[in-house]
Amino acid sequence: MGISKAGRFSRKRTGGRRKQSKKKRAYERARPASHTKIGSRRVRLVRARGGKYKFRALRLNHGNFVWRSEQATKKTRVTDVVFHPANNEYVRTKTLTKSAIVTIDA
Repeated sequence: MGISKAGRFSRKRTGGRRKQSKKKRAYERARPASHTKIGSRRVRLVRARGGKYKFRALRLNHGNFVWRSEQATKKTRVTDVVFHPANNEYVRTKTLTKSAIVTIDA
């Protein structure tokens, strides 16, 4: 069936199945997570709605980081994932996500 974001496939509150009222639509399609790792830059293009393209990062080793105390922004190298509140496996596999705490080469 694939990955879907549509809530139509969930069951009723009573546990029963919902009747199919319409077919699957392309805009309801979800894509698998990229699980960006630390390494040399590898980015893939993913076609989006309207023919535009999004950049899907598979491996990254640089990023923009902000030091609020010094009002400075620098592009620096990411060296390691130290902590991740969602899953310890992300630390072990060095997966970069939004809430990952990383060490940088600054």
